[in-house]
Amino acid sequence: MLEKIQSVASQVGKIVVGKQAQIRLALACVLARGHLLIEDLPGVGKTTLAHALSAALGLGFKRVQFTNDLLPADIVGISVFDRNTAGFVFHPGPVFAQVLLADEINRASPKTQSSLLEAMEERQVTVDGQARSLPDPFFVIATQNPQDQIGTFPLPESQLDRFLMCIELGYPDPKSERALLEGRDRRWMLDRIVPSMTPEEVLVAQRMVGEIRCAAPLVDYVQNLLTHSRRSASLAEGLSPRAGIALLQAARAWAMLDGRNHVLPDDVQAVLPAVAGHRLKPVKGGTLTHRGRAELVSELVRAVPVS
Repeated sequence: MLEKIQSVASQVGKIVVGKQAQIRLALACVLARGHLLIEDLPGVGKTTLAHALSAALGLGFKRVQFTNDLLPADIVGISVFDRNTAGFVFHPGPVFAQVLLADEINRASPKTQSSLLEAMEERQVTVDGQARSLPDPFFVIATQNPQDQIGTFPLPESQLDRFLMCIELGYPDPKSERALLEGRDRRWMLDRIVPSMTPEEVLVAQRMVGEIRCAAPLVDYVQNLLTHSRRSASLAEGLSPRAGIALLQAARAWAMLDGRNHVLPDDVQAVLPAVAGHRLKPVKGGTLTHRGRAELVSELVRAVPVS
């Protein structure tokens, strides 16, 4: 199974070049049964990463372009009256996919953003009073433009907390950018990806992540991180219990990618910026950049020793 997962990372790395750390975090997010938020400037490969990851994993993919006039029904679906049957027939929306790309999610209104809350947490949607299960696996990849750009709505804390990880791609290094400029069109390469896994194998890999062992001292370390974040004078709000569970699950996935059946403190520290950064709220308020979030996480790591 590890070889197949590594093959997925290799295929995605040939398309999204020079971003091995981000690709590994995205893979860990999938294996941990979480959802991924990619926040960055337009044109750095956010959508391409989502396409490549879903294709290499062999998962069904649908994309929704979020705009300010998008309605919740455009995502979850709608019931339409059928004169032949004299009843309403439900037409599922794009959320009924194994991978949903919510492109530029912060350009939609808060009402539309909230239509994903139930789907991301309960893996179902309720339409006309009836709960409808989503496919398994179900994975949301959302892209977000910087909040200082025109026409964006900030994601509420309840929505941010649904994302297990938030990552940034950034500009490519000179060597990788040269490869992009001289290489083939990325869309052409996406169409030629041969899946390295099947949906069934993805589910097996996710179950394997749940079996990765976390020793009691490791759980103590995670709990100490949570406790310190709540007592820190530089943070208005600390990490919630759900954030702690997400951190452990992401660390398990990271350990699995290293071929281990147990979690080390290094695994926790490797995923901590992506898991905790978007959940931390500084006392001074305002919107933090990824650099500002990284500084808060670094301060947290320094303040809590590994016992």
